[in-house]
Amino acid sequence: MLSEIGLITLLLSFVAAVYAVAVAAYGGRVHSERLILSARNAALSTFPLLLVATGALLIALMTQQYQNSYVWSVSDPNTPPFYRFTALWGSQKGSLLFWCFLMSAFAAGALVINWRSHRRLMPYVIAYSMATLAFFVGLVLFYENPFERWWLVGGEAVRTVLIPDGAVAPSAARLAETANGLNPLLRHFGMIIHPPMLYLGFVGFVIPFAFAMAALASGDLSTNWIKATRRWTLIAWLFLSLGLLLGGRWAYDVLGWGGYWGWDPVENAAFLPWLIGTAFLHSVMIQEKRGMLKVWNMFLVLGTFSAVIFGTFATRSGLIDSVHSFARSEIGFPMFFFWAAVTVISVGLLLWRWNRGELKDDHPFVNILSRESLFVLNNVVFVLLFVAIFWGSFGAPVISEIVMNENITLGRDYFLQVTPPLFVALYILMGIAPLSAWGATSLRRLGRSLIVPLVLAAVFVAFIVIVGHTAEPAALFGYGIVSLAGFVALYETYRGVVARQRSLGENPLRALAALFTRSRRRYGGYVVHLGITVIGIGVIGSTVFQQETQRTLAVGDSLEFGGYTMRYDGFTNAIADDGRRMEIADITLLRDGRELARLRPRHDIYPTMPMTIAGAYSTLENDFYVLLVGWEANNANSATFKVYINPLINLVWWGGLILILGTLIGTWPTETVPAHLREAAPARSRARASA
Repeated sequence: MLSEIGLITLLLSFVAAVYAVAVAAYGGRVHSERLILSARNAALSTFPLLLVATGALLIALMTQQYQNSYVWSVSDPNTPPFYRFTALWGSQKGSLLFWCFLMSAFAAGALVINWRSHRRLMPYVIAYSMATLAFFVGLVLFYENPFERWWLVGGEAVRTVLIPDGAVAPSAARLAETANGLNPLLRHFGMIIHPPMLYLGFVGFVIPFAFAMAALASGDLSTNWIKATRRWTLIAWLFLSLGLLLGGRWAYDVLGWGGYWGWDPVENAAFLPWLIGTAFLHSVMIQEKRGMLKVWNMFLVLGTFSAVIFGTFATRSGLIDSVHSFARSEIGFPMFFFWAAVTVISVGLLLWRWNRGELKDDHPFVNILSRESLFVLNNVVFVLLFVAIFWGSFGAPVISEIVMNENITLGRDYFLQVTPPLFVALYILMGIAPLSAWGATSLRRLGRSLIVPLVLAAVFVAFIVIVGHTAEPAALFGYGIVSLAGFVALYETYRGVVARQRSLGENPLRALAALFTRSRRRYGGYVVHLGITVIGIGVIGSTVFQQETQRTLAVGDSLEFGGYTMRYDGFTNAIADDGRRMEIADITLLRDGRELARLRPRHDIYPTMPMTIAGAYSTLENDFYVLLVGWEANNANSATFKVYINPLINLVWWGGLILILGTLIGTWPTETVPAHLREAAPARSRARASA
């Protein structure tokens, strides 16, 4: 029954989305309010329909309906309820349905919130958002249907959506015995949350794309579409950032190689839209403030959505092999066709408006040191990073296979040679741009503004040398550049607090709260910059200064490494509640003779694959990270360990939390000040200042 409910509501949502596309496009063309309203209602109906379809699959998972082939493939009777819930997005079919549900939620939210304020854009917003939704629902319905069931036809088991002639249902007990269970790689909190966050980021960018296309289609090329999508873009960017960070944490805890970012193609597939989306968030401010970069902003928002679709295609079609990617699927060609069609249509429409002279900038660039000029340079660096990473991840491997029939993979060494100079340029611009002014800035004025942050950065570098972290010139240069961006953010916030204290007589805490309340976007951005600074410091420390060793120890033996003493105490075999077998090494970690922690690196043995789980002791200074890589089969009197010292790695995660806080501040609605209070405010300020 659940499969029938899910299948019917899925089909109805597809019909509603297709109807909304056709009726909205025609209604917008003939200016029929009745047709536009009908299209809106159809678009809104996709959300409850897909909610029911997703709920039906979730209930089937939780109640162990193994006749459903998806439930059978991602769970078994030993799977805990929590993991049964997260198995909803644990494989291709369920994750695509979940993707569609999230997309319908974003589309419905955008239609409800922006319906009255942007009525001219609404018909085309409906058309483009529902066209995207219809395509993905169609993939689920016709290619990757999670409501297929097992049937016995002539004694042979088959998976079908519809009941074949003469079919009988197989034994539920037999299906439960043969169920696959959830992929062991997905049994980690980071991986449980990581996919939904990425999906929210990906589908969230559908909204700014739909509004941008609506602006091009309707001819309303003012800043209306930007105002309508600013918070949607920030929300999508926030979820995408969180997804990337959680993916890094999952890799660090589960993959057993001592790192969190390996330049894997699937990692990069999610990183590429983040790069272009970040460039768009910076660039769009120039159009709002100065009426400039109208064409460029369109290219960036369309490029972000194109990168989302390409990344989805690359990871779900079998184009690339990765521990992160889904299995090879028939959806490859339809997704490639959709990506190509969307890219060609959107770029063609943009070029048409551009050739008609409808996207002219209001002001020219007048100064290389102006804030808008520095933001453009910032955008150029983001695009260069995009090109370099795209080429290394997809361009070179695909072209080499097509042209030379040989798969050439550009690995970690390529990325570590190409990307660091570009990231250095980004951090330099991140430090300088907030100090420049709109329109024109003199070199002398910019230099004066940089004095305090430069001094603070120099003090920070000196502190690193004094505490003995490093004296390597390249690393110190990196720490200085990265910290400069953070000190600029702190200094600008400090200047704002001092200005309010002098003009209004506020105490520092009240002045700080007022800054974040009245200029959320600006000061939230500074907090984001501070978070990216902390991440940068953590990346330099954990990448450049990582130490590694491998040693075989007998029970009772110790290893001295990186100022720590690791003693091997023994070996334990255990059975977990979910039935997996665990082989655990018991380790005591000491420093200067004082016990710090008991670590238990282990192997989890699942029927399908083994998992290597690290033991780690974390401090602000570093992580002591140990892997069990081998042991004697009989009594484990000796075992082999791989040990890493990862300096400052926890700053990567803490910086991510700061980044999230800053984005939430920038996204939070600003209180609307009544007109009579806005008029009275200058008078009060003058009175306080004279007093």
